[in-house]
Amino acid sequence: MKRVIRKVAVLGSGIMGSRIACHFANIGVEVLLLDIVPREVTEEEKKKGLTLESPVLRNKIVNEAFEAAKKSKPAALYHKDFAKRITLGNFDDNMKDIKDCDWVIEAVVERLDIKKQVFENVEKHRTPGTIISSNTSGIPINMMLEGRSEDFQKHFLGTHFFNPPRYLKLLEIIPTKKTDQSIVDFCMHYGDLFLGKTTVLCKDTPAFIANRVGIYAILKVVETMQKMGLNIDQVDKLTGPVIGRPKSATFRTSDVVGLDTLIKVANGLYENLPNDESRDTFKLPDVINKLEENKWLGDKTGQGFYKKTKKDGKTEILTLNLDTLEYEPKQKATFATLEQTKQISNLKERFPVLLNGKDEAGEFYRDSFFGLFKYVTNRIPEISDELFRIDQAICTGFGWEVGPFETWDTVGVEKTVKKMEEMGYKPNQWVYDMLESGAKSFYKVEKGIKHYYDIDNKSYKAIPGEEEYISLENLKQSGKTIWSNAEANIIDLGDEVICVEFQSKSNTLGGGVIEAINKGISLGEEKYKGVVIANEGSNFSLGANLGMVFMYAIEQEYDELDFMIRSFQNTMMRARYSAVPVVVAPHNMSLGGGCELTMHADHVQASAETYIGLVEVGVGVIPGGGGTKEFALRVADSLESGDVELNALQNAFMNIAMAKVATSAEEARDMNILRPSDDISINRERQIADAKAAALRLHAEGYTMPKQREDIKVQGKTGIALFMAGVNGMRMGNYISDHDKKIAEKLAYVMCGGDLSYPQEVSEQYLLDLEREAFLSLLAEKKTLERIQSVLQGGKPLRN
Repeated sequence: MKRVIRKVAVLGSGIMGSRIACHFANIGVEVLLLDIVPREVTEEEKKKGLTLESPVLRNKIVNEAFEAAKKSKPAALYHKDFAKRITLGNFDDNMKDIKDCDWVIEAVVERLDIKKQVFENVEKHRTPGTIISSNTSGIPINMMLEGRSEDFQKHFLGTHFFNPPRYLKLLEIIPTKKTDQSIVDFCMHYGDLFLGKTTVLCKDTPAFIANRVGIYAILKVVETMQKMGLNIDQVDKLTGPVIGRPKSATFRTSDVVGLDTLIKVANGLYENLPNDESRDTFKLPDVINKLEENKWLGDKTGQGFYKKTKKDGKTEILTLNLDTLEYEPKQKATFATLEQTKQISNLKERFPVLLNGKDEAGEFYRDSFFGLFKYVTNRIPEISDELFRIDQAICTGFGWEVGPFETWDTVGVEKTVKKMEEMGYKPNQWVYDMLESGAKSFYKVEKGIKHYYDIDNKSYKAIPGEEEYISLENLKQSGKTIWSNAEANIIDLGDEVICVEFQSKSNTLGGGVIEAINKGISLGEEKYKGVVIANEGSNFSLGANLGMVFMYAIEQEYDELDFMIRSFQNTMMRARYSAVPVVVAPHNMSLGGGCELTMHADHVQASAETYIGLVEVGVGVIPGGGGTKEFALRVADSLESGDVELNALQNAFMNIAMAKVATSAEEARDMNILRPSDDISINRERQIADAKAAALRLHAEGYTMPKQREDIKVQGKTGIALFMAGVNGMRMGNYISDHDKKIAEKLAYVMCGGDLSYPQEVSEQYLLDLEREAFLSLLAEKKTLERIQSVLQGGKPLRN
């Protein structure tokens, strides 16, 4: 049976339910979002003559919840217009409408009795064959089946989204013994391909996989901290980005999520895991129970492990002293081991240094990691038959870059086992059996495909679905790098397509990256069908190498700057005008030069989570790598002449002048950064494979190099006058500074084609020359240099 999801019902409009509804709307699915009818009428509503039968009141709960979801930050929707795909209703009046839905997702309060009531109502109205799932995070899935029909049971399973559903990639799929295998297979595939998730198959055990291991890891850190007498500031320093975890580390994450959530899950695990050998780790220390009594639950109550205060008009973050329960100024945490790893950018190369540290940091890492290593070995086959699922769940659910088994591989499994034994953390017997069989690691890469050690067969198997993705890291391990320098690599993707990958700091576009882009296109023109420009960094690119620009500007090396900017512009134009299709695949932050490169591609394969824009005004210049030219060109192409064109040009001008950044690829399309012909990958794991397919498609369609444009209509003095009227008004109202005004004047001058007496057509090169001259002139301004210095020193734009 071919199954298509056209319409989904989400039952429960709380934080999870409303956000799940939003994410289905993000991918184009029609959604029915329902909740209960209010139980009583307020005095104010009574005065208005309203009763519980009034239509406006019957949907009050779902309406208010959905309004909150639309205003949430970060945004739950890719685009505000996608809210139109969601219809609101209530259980009493609209449950009958689920008959038209292909999937019904329950997301009500975590009480089994209430869930059972909801499912009884669902059974009365659903169409046989409809998928039904629960988003529970802790209630056993099989307990919800009591009293349900055979067809219901066959089509029922757990689908546990992580909050926020748009951003966290994990979707745990939890079948029961009665779930039809075809439904499991469908949800695993649908979650991956359509929802952009890493779908992890779980067993119906307490807290499933991610929360079981993730909460253990957090509480093990607390246990080690107490054993060693460390404080909160020290632990958050040790458990943040240095080990590939979120900046919020351990205690700040708890404050953001809510300490009550941690307490609820931990208590549930302690109660429901009588046979877990590490059960005592889930028993919360007295200090956390004390925080719960005080209602110090984190951000939702204004204080938790941290407290934000005002001192002398400035915001100050205080840290809780767990011994005295008093808030104190944050303490600077320093460790010799962390100092040793500052220059090690590769996380996997950093772990051996961290775990071998001779100071408190090394001791902390050994105790907490060895405990975690032991714990995950004992969870197989209890929570998963395959070890890779544990790594996938913890990475995509908790934001770790590397899971426990992969971390263990980086420090050497065999030699670490001996150290673990010495510290009382002996792993499960299957690890010894693995080593005895000759297998020395949990993972290995063969021909660009990642394999995991299969415990039952004592051999390596490809991770399911890996053949559908392209991992640049795996290809490099398989010897597919064909050229490299200190800042970039060129990698053979197979099928006569190559990839230019950046590896500079923040993936900035310095000389090494520019060289690699040109080299990649040259190689592509010689003997390949297409070129992809992509990387697997946390961000695609934060733009040009600002430090280098600042250095030349301070030294007044304007000839060097002119050469640098010409080279950058020529490289962007090379991406557009080459004999081979060039596909750029931006993701996450794609700013400044990263945006300009994207806009000059033959085709863009953007990640849905692409935050892209031209932000150069923030450092006192205008886009100088073709971005200003490209916006002028796109406006000229999209509209007829006249006032409408001036309005469109003004919108483009404001995007640059306000340094606007799209918060999704869909918003980037609205801003004319992405074109209608460009594509979006919902699942970033598939993005490079999608980009490769796009390059091959362009080649197969008979790609030929386009001709440089000579016909870009610009407005000249007419357009400049329009812009200046607005800019002068903003200056007079003190909304902008004199330097902001000067930058805006330069931007308007370039976008309108300079001091032309009437609207006329100009060439791309003409606009590039204007752009470069404006960029250079602004770099000669003291206030621009002050702005650049401010960003380089503190990361914050200066408004001078």
